[in-house]
Amino acid sequence: MDSVDYSFTRHASAHDVAAAINRDCECRSLDPERLRRQLEAEPSLLGLAAEIGRSRPHLFSATAVFIAPETLLVMADIIAAVESVLALPAYQAIALDRAPPIARIDLGPKSVFMGFDFHLGEAGPQLIEVNTNAGGAMLNGALARAQKACCEQIQPFLRPTAALDALDRHWLDDFLAEWALQGRSGRPARVAIVDEHPTAQYLYPEFLLFRHLFRSAGIDAVICDPAELTFDSGRLVHAGAPIDLVYSRLTDFYLQAPALAPLRAAYEAGAVVLTPHPRAHALLADKRNLTLLSDAAQLAGLGVAPSHIERLRAGVPRTVAVTPERAEALWAARRGLFFKPFAGFGSRATYRGDKLTQRVWQEILAGGYVAQSLALPSERRVAIDGQSSDLKLDVRVYAYAGSIRLVAARLYKGQTTNFRTPGGGFAPVFVTRANDLAG
Repeated sequence: MDSVDYSFTRHASAHDVAAAINRDCECRSLDPERLRRQLEAEPSLLGLAAEIGRSRPHLFSATAVFIAPETLLVMADIIAAVESVLALPAYQAIALDRAPPIARIDLGPKSVFMGFDFHLGEAGPQLIEVNTNAGGAMLNGALARAQKACCEQIQPFLRPTAALDALDRHWLDDFLAEWALQGRSGRPARVAIVDEHPTAQYLYPEFLLFRHLFRSAGIDAVICDPAELTFDSGRLVHAGAPIDLVYSRLTDFYLQAPALAPLRAAYEAGAVVLTPHPRAHALLADKRNLTLLSDAAQLAGLGVAPSHIERLRAGVPRTVAVTPERAEALWAARRGLFFKPFAGFGSRATYRGDKLTQRVWQEILAGGYVAQSLALPSERRVAIDGQSSDLKLDVRVYAYAGSIRLVAARLYKGQTTNFRTPGGGFAPVFVTRANDLAG
């Protein structure tokens, strides 16, 4: 922290304080022993921290990210504006019309762990995309609880974005709310955490933490591949026992693969509570929705409140569908654009316009892409092997039904977020205040 010059921050805004720490402070606030204790909360989890260090060395950054309370408030306002649009029947009709029929099923649940991803540039928080089944929440909860003040100056700034002691209870309550919203009483007896080849997934350690979350609450939980499920006599079954609720980590968002047929049949029959579900993906995560959310004229036509239109206009980068009619104009403007597949996830097949080759451009023109005005990420300085390095960062807001549960960051180098950057990975987010400098 010694590298931060406090002579100009004594009367600075909270935003200036956060920017100064992110820009100049290379402090490492992660306490590895605390993190180990957070990750290994029960005997079955012993050795998890060491395994993550061996197989996923860049999952966690040792450095925290700082934001001003005003930044957090703006992100909350943008999320609230998105939720207000989401509630409009006219918007739902547009979004569902381009999705498979399964997305029209509405059994009540809202979907847990929505991820609102932001870049924090000079124009303020920019919502670059929304994701269903946003990964990392449990890992980031453990990471946030594993921080310590590396020096006296940093202590006042270690203010988390959530009540960390209550975080697991809130997340469990979100699942129970999903259960109740589908008309169920009591609690689910058995939960399945489902993904294809789960042990091979990069975030498999988080599946183990979710299993622990459920079991600690007296709810049986299993981690399984969808191929292990059957739909028999009106019940979804795993290993001979019924499944009441499925926490889906699948990226086949509309359950289209043959191996998902039992889960799909159970969902269509209302025989299981599925969260997140296809409807949530269609309404929020399909990137074509950004073309509407960033278009003030269309929003006005839907009857969106002017205050929400203004917040979305300022906070969602202008996004348009890539079509043959727009090809010439988009190619000419490509250096200021970012291209994303509308059904994509995890930064796959995304391209900065200034990096495009003609071969890739032809693939984009073949269909299925949107072009988004480039919203450059901010940066966080870290120390790697004694050398300073500036890493890009994006901020992920985990939310349920529009309510923020936790804010975390991802540090990286390259075009898009990744877990291959030394010094990078998930990072906790703390909130500064100008009066923290008093005295």
